[in-house]
Amino acid sequence: MKTESIEHLEGQRVLITGGTGSLGRKLTRLILDGTTTAIVAIYSRDEFKQFIARNEYAEEERQRLRFFIGDVRDESRLRRAMENVDCVIHTAALKQVPAAEYNPFEFVKTNVVGAENVINAALECNVGHVVALSTDKAANPINLYGATKLCSDKLFVAGNSYVGSRRTRFSVVRYGNVVGSRGSVIPFFLAKRKVGVLPITDERMTRFWITLDQGAALVLNALRDMKGGEIWVPRIPSMRMVDLARVIAPECRIEVIGVRPGEKLHEVMIPLDDGRMTLEFQSHYIIKPAFPWWGDDWHAEKGGRPCPDGFYYGSDNNTEWVTDEQLGKMIAALDLPEAREWARERGVG
Repeated sequence: MKTESIEHLEGQRVLITGGTGSLGRKLTRLILDGTTTAIVAIYSRDEFKQFIARNEYAEEERQRLRFFIGDVRDESRLRRAMENVDCVIHTAALKQVPAAEYNPFEFVKTNVVGAENVINAALECNVGHVVALSTDKAANPINLYGATKLCSDKLFVAGNSYVGSRRTRFSVVRYGNVVGSRGSVIPFFLAKRKVGVLPITDERMTRFWITLDQGAALVLNALRDMKGGEIWVPRIPSMRMVDLARVIAPECRIEVIGVRPGEKLHEVMIPLDDGRMTLEFQSHYIIKPAFPWWGDDWHAEKGGRPCPDGFYYGSDNNTEWVTDEQLGKMIAALDLPEAREWARERGVG
């Protein structure tokens, strides 16, 4: 998936919650490079990460950047940050599954109450478009993190019921594992290959794979084409975890350690019960909201067609799979010392 155009952001003021994260930084770079007058406001809690991020940009680029220290738990601070904002991209969240099981209230405060705060602040400030980031773990959740993100998705979809005469619209973007992201299995495997053993939780396990560029493109495309209430899901390939281990370190022994608490064998991004509300496009799916305010099938006019009865979208029943060559290129493209070392050894570039 590629960003078709971001001309719609020219002259716009875009606020990114959690903007110092990997996706926030990628979106900031794309917006600055693709427009000449757009303003990007970064909203996050960590002043040191903001200091690091600020220094990544040239002086002329900094003139179009704004940095707000704040937490999505603080609605009054969000309202102040959203003054005169045209678009919001909500990426801020607590994400680690084991940490959620041990600290459930903290995850609810950030992922659920924080979502409500973003919605209320956007409505009060008459923001135009809001895109919230979701996760495959929100589809048929079996852990607390997934449950909080499902609740967040529901809040953003239903937020369109409260807009009244305002211009504000809310949509959600959902995707799976980002290749090489913080906590990703690829950097873990690259490090573990030096000890000669790679741990696999289950030999049957599969995962969706998406690059950071693809994820950012989906967000920006949704921001351009959204009507409000949709959940956008990219069409991306799957990968068997044993194949991933084999490509990264064929010389290593695989140790099966068992599925961890809250972990699924296969990811699902469109559950069976949502399949009947789903439209299929060449590069993505859209799960329609079951609300009367949706009206006519606007996205069907864009080439979408209803998915067949019994449709669900999982990493196990996917029709597209990552090849060894594709995976090698993904690893080589990562900005990690271990990835560069691996690419040199394998002659991948």
